Amino acid sequence: MPLALLALAISAFGIGTTEFVMMGLLPNVAADLHTSVPTAGYLVSAYALGVVVGAPLLTAVGSRLPRRRMLVVLMAVFTVGNLASALAPGYGTLLAARFLAGLPHGAFFGVGAVVAARLVDEGRGARAVARMFLGLTVANVVGVPVATLLGQHLGWRATFAVVAVIGLAAMAALVVLLPELPAERRHSGGLRAEVGALGDRRVVLGLLTTVLGFAGVFAVYSYLASMLTRVTGVSAAMVTVVLALFGVGMTLGALIAGPLTDRAPRPTLYGALGALAVVLALFPYAMRHTATALVAVVLLGLVGFATTTPLQMIVMRHARHAPTLASASNQAAFNLANAGGAWVGGATIAAGLGWTSPAWAGAGLAAVGLAVAVLGGRLGAGDEATGTRVIASSREEAREDAVRESSASPC
Repeated sequence: MPLALLALAISAFGIGTTEFVMMGLLPNVAADLHTSVPTAGYLVSAYALGVVVGAPLLTAVGSRLPRRRMLVVLMAVFTVGNLASALAPGYGTLLAARFLAGLPHGAFFGVGAVVAARLVDEGRGARAVARMFLGLTVANVVGVPVATLLGQHLGWRATFAVVAVIGLAAMAALVVLLPELPAERRHSGGLRAEVGALGDRRVVLGLLTTVLGFAGVFAVYSYLASMLTRVTGVSAAMVTVVLALFGVGMTLGALIAGPLTDRAPRPTLYGALGALAVVLALFPYAMRHTATALVAVVLLGLVGFATTTPLQMIVMRHARHAPTLASASNQAAFNLANAGGAWVGGATIAAGLGWTSPAWAGAGLAAVGLAVAVLGGRLGAGDEATGTRVIASSREEAREDAVRESSASPC
C-alpha cells in the first residue's frame, strides 16, 4: 500500500479524535462555561450538523480542485475549527466553532475514499479505503482516551489545541506524501453529474442502508456507558477502558472488511448487517455479566464497522462516473445514523423499557437496513462491476496526468 494512505489515515485520526472526544469532556466543558451537561450536549449535535451540511456543500464547491489541494484545504478548515474551539470565550462561540470543525469531515472522507481507491491497483480499492478508515478506528482506541485524560487534567481547551496540532501535521503529511491527483474529468460531467448521481435510486438505497444499518450501532453506543455502569456493574473508571475495546473491535472490522469487500462487496455487506442484527439482539443478555459484556462490546465494534467499507464502496460504484459527491453524502448519512440511532435509543429508555432496550431497537434497525441493502442489490445487479471499471479507468487517468505534471514541473 502506498505511503499516501498514511497521510489520509493521520487526517482520519485527527478527525475521529475531535468527533468523539467531546462526549467524554461534556462535564468539564459544562462546568467551565457555567451551563448544564444537557445544554453542553448540543456541542456534539453542532459538530454532526456541520458534517451533514458540509459534506455536500464543500464537495460541490471544491469539485474542480485537484484532489491533494482539496484535501489540504479541508484539513485547514478542520484545524481552524479546532483552534477556535480551544480559544472560544463562551458557549455560543464554542458552538459555532464545533460546527465549523465538523464542516470538512464528510467532504474529507468522501474525497479521501475516492482518492484512496485511485491510488492502488484494481481489485484493492476497498482495502485502501479501509486503511484510511483505520485512522478513525485508532482514534477510538488511543486518541479519544488520551485526549479525554488530557482534557480532564489540563483543561478541555488543551485537548482541542492538541487536535489542531494534529491537523497541522496531517496537512504536512498530505503535502509531502500525497501525489497531486486532478479532479475526475474524462468520464465526469462536472457538478451537474455529481448531483445527478444522487438521484439514482440505487445510490439513494445505498445511503438509506447506511442511515438505517449504522443507526443500530449508535442506538447502543450512545448509551453504552450507562449500560455498563447501571446493568453490568462496571466502575466509572473502567468505562474508558471498555470504550477503547469498542475501538479495538472497530479496527478489526476495518481490517477484515477491506479484503472481503474487494472480493465480494454485497455478500460482505449482507454478512456484516446480519451479524450486527444478531449481536444487537443478544446484547441485553451479554450485559448481565462483565466477561460477556466485554466480548459483546468488541463484537459490536467489529461487525458495526465492518459495514462501513462495503457501504462506502457500493455507493461510489453505483455513482459510477461521479462518485465524489455520493461518497461525501454517505459520510453525511453516517452522521444522520449517529443522531437518529441516539434518538431511537433514548426513546426506548424514556419509555421505561430499560437501559439495554436500545439494543433491541438497534437490532430492528439493522434488520431493516439489511432488507434495504438486499433490495438495492437486486436493482443494481451487474452495475457494481461496471462502476469498478470506471473507478479503475479514473485511476489510470490520474496516473497519466500525474506523470505529465511531474514532467512539466519540479513542484
